[in-house]
Amino acid sequence: MALKDALLPEFDHEMGTTRRVLERVPDAEFAWKPHEKSFNLGQLAGHVANIPHWVDAIVKNTVFDLADAEDSRPRIPESTTWLLSQFEKNVGAARAGIAGLTDPEFLAPWTFKNNGQVVFTMPRAAALRSFVMNHMIHHRGQLTVYLRLKNVPLPSVYGPTADEQ
Repeated sequence: MALKDALLPEFDHEMGTTRRVLERVPDAEFAWKPHEKSFNLGQLAGHVANIPHWVDAIVKNTVFDLADAEDSRPRIPESTTWLLSQFEKNVGAARAGIAGLTDPEFLAPWTFKNNGQVVFTMPRAAALRSFVMNHMIHHRGQLTVYLRLKNVPLPSVYGPTADEQ
């Protein structure tokens, strides 16, 4: 079995789950944040929607320096509709990028830098799981807490929620 054939079903599942969470983000609450040091709801949702975009940096490069990224800070989305359209665009491009990799390309080392300093080096497959999927799952979890604090009913993630039984 090709590595992409093992990774893509998980990718599709997690992206579908993330889309269901993003659908619940209320436009009127984008500026709200639970703590002064936290992202606001719109920034966090925008970050979650943007994370699949990082697949491009992994599949097209062997070294990526965050200092070279145009704008890596999350921005507040224009609306939930816009947020979902950006997410779908990013997911489509990410899936195509993953589907286009060969097993040797999945196993090639990928290095992430910040201002020239190496943050980590790992095989592309591991970077895709860690830097993209696990990163997104982490922030999606934060987003569900934000939504719970705003009394927004939560969708099923890995099983029924208290809102959907």
